[in-house]
Amino acid sequence: MIIELTAEEFDTKIYDLTNTKEDAELKFLGGRPAIIDFYAAWCGPCKMLTTTLELLEDEYEGKVDFYKVNIEDALEVATKFRVMSVPTVLYIPTKGEPEMSPGAPNKDQLKYLLDGLIEKSK
Repeated sequence: MIIELTAEEFDTKIYDLTNTKEDAELKFLGGRPAIIDFYAAWCGPCKMLTTTLELLEDEYEGKVDFYKVNIEDALEVATKFRVMSVPTVLYIPTKGEPEMSPGAPNKDQLKYLLDGLIEKSK
């Protein structure tokens, strides 16, 4: 199951945004790569992306953590990451910089991106 994060949970599981300055480097708090779906309840493409992520979740169990953040409930998180449209996906390797991608990639595109995320985390 994809874990829905509140702003407070984001601060304890992904990045602590509470004590960071605008230009401060963020330290990833997770133990394995993560994918975060920034979405809104009213967004049709967001619902399609959720379905695709749910299909991939079993295949990547133990390799990638799957999360989602409702931009309307966690506006400060969406603002920090400059989310301008939904869906937007944040890919976080355990090493290196996170990458963001607006839109809803299809299953094959997501598999390619997730495999790259895992490889980048080695």
